[in-house]
Amino acid sequence: MAAVYKSLSKTNGPKEDRTANATRPNRQRVLILSSRGVTYRQRHLLNDLYSLLPHSRKDAKLDTKTKLYQLNELAELYNCNNVFFFEARKGKDLYIWMSKAPNGPTVKMHLQNLHTMEELHFTGNCLKGSRPILSFDATFDTQPHLRVIKELFLHIFGVPKGARKTKPFIDHVMGFTIADGKIWIRCYQINETEVGKSTTSADDDKAAAAVDGEEPADTATGKKSKRKGGDKETNLSLVEIGPRFVLTPIVILESSFGGPVIYENKEFVSPNQIRADLRLSKAGRYNRRSDQGLERKTKKGDLGLRSQGGRRKERDELHESVLFA
Repeated sequence: MAAVYKSLSKTNGPKEDRTANATRPNRQRVLILSSRGVTYRQRHLLNDLYSLLPHSRKDAKLDTKTKLYQLNELAELYNCNNVFFFEARKGKDLYIWMSKAPNGPTVKMHLQNLHTMEELHFTGNCLKGSRPILSFDATFDTQPHLRVIKELFLHIFGVPKGARKTKPFIDHVMGFTIADGKIWIRCYQINETEVGKSTTSADDDKAAAAVDGEEPADTATGKKSKRKGGDKETNLSLVEIGPRFVLTPIVILESSFGGPVIYENKEFVSPNQIRADLRLSKAGRYNRRSDQGLERKTKKGDLGLRSQGGRRKERDELHESVLFA
């Protein structure tokens, strides 16, 4: 009877007060997958991002590269409202699709300067399942298309509180910086050390890196802070974890993997066009050398060095081709 009374009291309670006081939960789930043809470095980047995003769901590779609208059905199947898709082209180029399923928008970007956690060997580390602090450049608020990209980054990389497989800790920072029309993404660990121990630990890390012959990891010193429970001062610093990569925005579509184009980067040059220009420059060097050879032969003919009175010049008996034939 007590259980029945409790259930009835919950249902008959004031709903208006609960709806007014309760905040809307941030429910974000990300579907991460790739297409066929990704390299091992691109696959390692996908695994690194999957480990950094505990609210994500990884799926098998997508067989098609043209019917991308099928990703909306996969997102609905796995109860995800964000899609993070890796599209590989020719085993060299990697394009990133970020979409807000099922209504959009969608951003397509070109990924460059890829470095995974395994190849960086940074000393930074964070707890698996912890939530990050997202740090955005002030340039994101200057243009409309950058504000759209920032909102997508918040939904995909911002781990909501209370999501699945999350820990109640915040121990790393993800930085998004804009330079030269590209978005530079870095991940740092928030390192908290005491003032007396910070100098000695930093010297030990530098000495160990010098002995191993490696470059020390990128660190950024922060401000000093005091703990609540005592008078000890702590020094906050940032140690890079990885991965690191650069994104170049290409287009923004109104709906999810379709619809009209609301933004297009006119300054973007595809890597196929860059490779074609390099091949043409090499072919141009060969053509210039062959033209110079023809000009040299015609000049000799005009000066009479290749003929005698309109006849071909006879070969000398002491010529190397005659002596060593």
